Amino acid sequence: MRPEAEDAPGTADWRLGPTGPPDAVAGYTDRVSVRPGEAFGLHVSTTAASFRVSAFRVGWYGGRRARRVWASERIPGRSRPAPRVLPATRTVRADWPRTLPVDTSGWPEGAYLLRLEADSGHQRHVPLIVRSADGAGRTVLLHAPATWQAYNRWGGSSLYAGASGAYATRSLAVSFDRPYDGGGAEKFLVYEWALVVLAERLGIPLAYSTGVDVHRDPGVLRGAHAVVCLGHDEYWTPQQRAHVAAARDAGTNLAFLGANTCFRRVRLEAGESADGRTVVCYKTDYRADPCYGSHPAQVTTDYRLPPAADPESSLTGVLYEGYPVDAPYVVRAADHWLYDGTGVRSGDSFAHLVGVEYDRVTPGAPTPGPLEITAHSPLVCGGRPSHSDSAYYTAPGGAGVFATGTMRWVEGLAAGTGMLGRDHGMDARTRAFVTRTTENLLRTFAKGPAARHAPPPRPNTAALYGGA
Repeated sequence: MRPEAEDAPGTADWRLGPTGPPDAVAGYTDRVSVRPGEAFGLHVSTTAASFRVSAFRVGWYGGRRARRVWASERIPGRSRPAPRVLPATRTVRADWPRTLPVDTSGWPEGAYLLRLEADSGHQRHVPLIVRSADGAGRTVLLHAPATWQAYNRWGGSSLYAGASGAYATRSLAVSFDRPYDGGGAEKFLVYEWALVVLAERLGIPLAYSTGVDVHRDPGVLRGAHAVVCLGHDEYWTPQQRAHVAAARDAGTNLAFLGANTCFRRVRLEAGESADGRTVVCYKTDYRADPCYGSHPAQVTTDYRLPPAADPESSLTGVLYEGYPVDAPYVVRAADHWLYDGTGVRSGDSFAHLVGVEYDRVTPGAPTPGPLEITAHSPLVCGGRPSHSDSAYYTAPGGAGVFATGTMRWVEGLAAGTGMLGRDHGMDARTRAFVTRTTENLLRTFAKGPAARHAPPPRPNTAALYGGA
């Protein structure tokens, strides 16, 4: 679909008011995504006597950046019991009963924020994707709910830390059957929202999906002109990776707008009421993974590690290296088509744009073919000097593949505006550079296989890293 018309009514009233204490109001959907017209269940707990729900579709809308497409009546509130923990994997699940069904008839495809509005004045978001069935000829925005869930500490545990805060007590599997922590949609807002707004403003044909959906069914990728992975897309199933790689090989351009992409191998397993509601990742405890010894390609650890090592660089061209880092982004190939109209010269830099994690071209790591490093940014991480690299390559089928090498790229689209509440010191100059570069990327990739529309990469890895 094309973005909604500019005269579609937008609203600036989509942000959160005060969230209050964690139990003031919280909720989750029983589907990560739905197709237009499908229903989903909303599960809500609140200490307030009643609440309402508003559904906002994210887009440009003349600069208002959202449109309200639906609002509920006032709904009686009820406080639900504490979550339960599955001891074998320390998985936290709310497993609340469904509070209300929601019919999405008339909702266009897109990225949505549901806002829970308790009559106490407290509010929280719940993210939802209304996904596209057909991506042919379009740019597919691929949202990353598995990564959102991996970092979610609602109920005390994530894939990073348990209730004690220790890595050793972390969850080995996390469930979509619980709310997200904080305001309810932090990972979407920080790493995805600004790109959705920009893509809709450009007016290119768009489709919406998630990694969870592409895992199940790659149909939305068939004939797509481009797939855009957003600012933090770390957790991939092998099926998702295979489907995205097959799309690239068929001529679909790929853009990786973050760092640390496709770093962890995960499995999707059943939850309380549906398949695919649990994200499994044993990480360093991979020998305890039930698939260890029987299905090595399904063992949930880093892609680059045994027992089925397959570094992400064979897809992205770059390899994740480190955290945390804060460094300037340094342009290497100012005459590259990506930077047309930015006015940059080779050696120009943009403070704080590299962070908080970064990727680089790594000699010796598998890559799909000759790469052009378009930005080569010196940094120091953990006391060790290194570089973050933006890199571009083309696949034999004509697809162009670009990776930014920094997790702050999508955040850079809002730098200096205060809209995300933080910008790491990035300024309006950085915003203008990132915005124009992203516009060039999206417009070129939206035309189809980039090898037919844009100059080829000029391999320079050996010049920068020696005889690689």
